Amino acid sequence: MTDRKPVAEFPRPRIMDDRRSLPIALLRAREAVMSYFRPHHRKGGITEQQWRVIRVLYLDGEMDAAELARRAYLLAPSLSRILKDLEAAKYLKRRPGDLDSRQTLLSLSAKGSAMVTGAAPFLDGIHREIARRFGPGQVDELLALLDELEHALTEPPNVRRVAQRKGGRAQP
Repeated sequence: MTDRKPVAEFPRPRIMDDRRSLPIALLRAREAVMSYFRPHHRKGGITEQQWRVIRVLYLDGEMDAAELARRAYLLAPSLSRILKDLEAAKYLKRRPGDLDSRQTLLSLSAKGSAMVTGAAPFLDGIHREIARRFGPGQVDELLALLDELEHALTEPPNVRRVAQRKGGRAQP
């Protein structure tokens, strides 16, 4: 890293250099990873967000929109537009809830499931290429560290896992 030239002559509050900022580093890594997947999404005519919705429904089955938004990491207004587009493309279907007719349950259509089945070999190849370039053990370690980070930041401090160090890693 090289030092940066001062932008202003007056005193400014210091903030974390973006080269050492965790949020920025995570965004850079996400962009590097997604650069492998984006061409596949474009070729299939779907967006990254649409793929997240399709993937969640494929893996977890039928659910309501609130749960789908939570699981696909989307805001409700974005999800509404995505659902409209996926339904128009016949990738998903809706039905009223069993206990509450005001509830709408969403699931993949046969066309949506077929799309995932057809894409799986290509996606597996992308995952293998990333593991080959970064190292399979490092991919596993990174996923474990990211899971640990998520839990450390989302669990209340008094419920945090006991950090018994084993090989430099906290164990639950």
